[in-house]
Amino acid sequence: MGNSCYWHVMESPVGALLLVSDGRSLQRIVFQGAAARGAVLAEGTEDQRPFGPTIAQLREYFAGERRSFDRCLGAAGTAFQQTVWRELQRIPYGTTISYGELARRTGSVARAVGAANGANPLPVIVPCHRVIGADGSLTGFGGGLAIKRMLLELEGADCATDLFSPRPDRAA
Repeated sequence: MGNSCYWHVMESPVGALLLVSDGRSLQRIVFQGAAARGAVLAEGTEDQRPFGPTIAQLREYFAGERRSFDRCLGAAGTAFQQTVWRELQRIPYGTTISYGELARRTGSVARAVGAANGANPLPVIVPCHRVIGADGSLTGFGGGLAIKRMLLELEGADCATDLFSPRPDRAA
């Protein structure tokens, strides 16, 4: 398929996901409404064929039948970003870690890993949603905190009960 850009919009429980590929590897997953969407649609060719295995694995994940992905990933990033993204893939399904813990694991600082986490072009597959604040709060997610919450609930994250319980001052 050459050096072209291919895209396909997949419906999911968290909304439409724009998948982007160079025909060999998955380059990006963009949540509906993200700024990059227009440029990709204008430059690339809509074609579902490069995404068959990715779509199948994402559907299995959303159905609760898959805990990890084995796609050929081609996300571009700095050496540091790549290090952070590899570490994200080591966070087990259904668990969370803090930005501070991610920084410790990568030999960096929380602010730097937070920026690399935020630049992750392959959310869901590279599970940046599994990183939370030191106090257990949901912070920073490109798809929005509601989607981060849905993904953690889907995985039955260890802290999901505590994180998602309504605050007493909001009880009806």
